[in-house]
Amino acid sequence: MGRVTARKPVLRIRDGRSTTRPDTLTVEEPMELRVGGRPLTITMRTPGHDFDLAAGFLVGEGVVHGAGDVAGIRYCAGATAGGTSRSESGGGGNTYNVVDVALAPGVAAPDASLERNFYTTSSCGLCGKASLDAVRTQTTWAVADDPLRIPPETLATLPEQLRAAQRVFDSTGGLHAAALFTSGGELICLREDVGRHNAVDKVVGHALRGGALPLRDTVLMVSGRASFELVQKAVMAGIPMLAAVSAPSSLAVDLADEAGLTLVGFLRGSSMNVYTHTERLAPAPVGQPSASPVPVPPVDQYLSLP
Repeated sequence: MGRVTARKPVLRIRDGRSTTRPDTLTVEEPMELRVGGRPLTITMRTPGHDFDLAAGFLVGEGVVHGAGDVAGIRYCAGATAGGTSRSESGGGGNTYNVVDVALAPGVAAPDASLERNFYTTSSCGLCGKASLDAVRTQTTWAVADDPLRIPPETLATLPEQLRAAQRVFDSTGGLHAAALFTSGGELICLREDVGRHNAVDKVVGHALRGGALPLRDTVLMVSGRASFELVQKAVMAGIPMLAAVSAPSSLAVDLADEAGLTLVGFLRGSSMNVYTHTERLAPAPVGQPSASPVPVPPVDQYLSLP
């Protein structure tokens, strides 16, 4: 089982006085994702919920669309990220840093254009023509007609709920979070990671493995800014609203507008900016309640493997 935190010595200076003490830091390690034994990408992530991370990444790239598309996910015993063997790396046992996804019969392997034989940083992920084309041509579910309606007062409660549930952040101060909420403002699932995009992948992968896609009538809340890549992942999972505590990028707004997703930025207390599809920020018409959310696996124990 991979560690999510580590203790390191630090020189602390406060008001001209210095002390040496251990500090709790977030662990960042590489995880290599393989599909059918073939390396696809390496991402820097916080260990924990690695199978969700792998599944969610493949949803975002348009490779899988439901639980039935995945035959199995496993750790590769004796392998380390980057292709070295256990004996070559000098370690013992399973490092939990190489994950292999077996696709179900009939599910096409990832297109060669998606192969990324280099590191994807935890800070920004990677997006480009392949990802953009996947959103425009491979989206399984349209979010433009999603019936989600949520009052601004309910939306305003989400940042505090997200922050209160960030257990590892409390000890390290160095993790992003992504959380899925119902239209009634109830927390469904939360994941933490050093990378915003990884946290979202873990949420989406959790839903996919539970057979809950598409995530209609839900809101995805993220702790940082709203990038193009996060909008992409939300759309590919069938999520109709993405809310962030910080700013969106111009490309994120363009994609959200095109896809029919409601994008909210600077969500802090009762203040927020709604950039696209503002009609969802209102109660449902009298006599026409919003659709019941799809059944999603409940919040489970944080950062347990796989």
